[in-house]
Amino acid sequence: MVGTEKTTFPTGFKFGVGTASYQIEGGWNEEGKGENIWDRMTHSKPDTVEKRHNGDVACDSYHKYKDDIKMLEDLGVDFYRFSFSWSRILPTGFANKINPDGIRYYNNLIDGLIARGIEPMGTMFHWDLPQPLQELGGWQNEALVDYFTDYAKVLFENFGDRVKTWFTFNEPWVIAALSHGGVGLAPATHSPGVGVYLVGQTILKSHARAYHLYQESFKSKQEGRLSMVIHWFGYVPKTDSPEDVAVAEKAKQFKFGWFAHPIFSAEGDYPKVMKDAIAKKSAEQGFPRSRLPVLGKYWVDLIRGTADFIAVNTYTSLLAVPNPDTTEPSWVNDCGVKLTNDGLGWPESVCFWHKENAVEFGNMFRWLRNEYGDREIIVTENGWPEDGSSKHEDWERIRYTHRYLEELLTAIHRDKINITGYTHWSLMDNFEWLQGYTMRFGLYYVDFEDPSRPRTIKKSGEYYRELISKRRLPEKFNEELFASDKKFAKRINLCVSTHGKETFFLS
Repeated sequence: MVGTEKTTFPTGFKFGVGTASYQIEGGWNEEGKGENIWDRMTHSKPDTVEKRHNGDVACDSYHKYKDDIKMLEDLGVDFYRFSFSWSRILPTGFANKINPDGIRYYNNLIDGLIARGIEPMGTMFHWDLPQPLQELGGWQNEALVDYFTDYAKVLFENFGDRVKTWFTFNEPWVIAALSHGGVGLAPATHSPGVGVYLVGQTILKSHARAYHLYQESFKSKQEGRLSMVIHWFGYVPKTDSPEDVAVAEKAKQFKFGWFAHPIFSAEGDYPKVMKDAIAKKSAEQGFPRSRLPVLGKYWVDLIRGTADFIAVNTYTSLLAVPNPDTTEPSWVNDCGVKLTNDGLGWPESVCFWHKENAVEFGNMFRWLRNEYGDREIIVTENGWPEDGSSKHEDWERIRYTHRYLEELLTAIHRDKINITGYTHWSLMDNFEWLQGYTMRFGLYYVDFEDPSRPRTIKKSGEYYRELISKRRLPEKFNEELFASDKKFAKRINLCVSTHGKETFFLS
């Protein structure tokens, strides 16, 4: 049982929080910053985002970064994972024009963090491509491999003496499948069965080039490390039957393996099940060749091994069941899997895709080790959304975090998996993409109606601060949450789902 596992985190384990530039910075056109794809979409098609929200001001972190640092210091975090705005540093996207005010902003942020003993972890790209590069075709154009490498070089040269942990891309599956597959994230390009795979390939090549650039030109002096943040979704088999287990496994390979397999597997390249399925579907649809472009030996060899640890974002799980074949080319149809909650009663958040299943969080770590060996793993995002109606009394977020960290500790202590860090998403409420400011993930409440964007710590922030201070799961919050809080105390139940795993749900 989860509750019998050790509750103390090992020596050296690091706690942090994360944010992304477009979601918090604001200052969208200030001091030389160029336009990015989210600027363009939210301004030209404002109805794309709920309530016509945009990131023009967001949390105003461009002006209030010192407040952010103070919040981080008050939480006691070991590290802060933030992203650089490509357009703030290179306004046109190209390295021939470097914006000194952008360099100054990030230098001030990084220096402020280090002065307070907080490690800066930098994400190079978190979805905000410079608009001029999008007009060249964006990530569907392989020319971006060179432009991204140029951008990475600027980052290493200006910040690599202090930033020692780098993430090239955040969630490449989202960039490919949701921004180019018809879901509507910027740039909202619709090419679900062709463009998505071109995007994925360009990202993998760009990542590899940046990694090798660092190894060859910066590693010996700066002594940092790099990885790519890959998004895990808990695809759970409906039953223990071989057919259902195979469906869930195929979905994991199509989503996580698409980017992890070329980097972490011994053979490199895309997962075989993915290559075979797309080739088969492409032939049935009359294409003369697979819609998944061939990497080729040169790129397979160049991409393989280009990460120093596994960086994984994860939030939720759903049941994976077979999806009927269709003739429409798309990643979803190639995968052949659809997701369903199927009435299992897992806790549901205000977000349609977000359910709670802590045990699958633990199963993720075991799958990663089985698939890619005994590697270091850092959880680079994990969190729970709310609509803000509870403001500071966000007990559901505490419950979710507590349950998930129990499973993380089980993976560390019982299964001896090398997990070295956990990143809560997010430091504060921010612009949540197509949901605008209607969805909140923060440990701090931000009043977006107030021009000064005041931040106030939530109960979850107090929980996380106590957790970090003691380096163990906080008992007093456990008592408050599961005994004192009238709203949820009697709603936590333990059940065994149809696939034989323990999971917590609300009755």
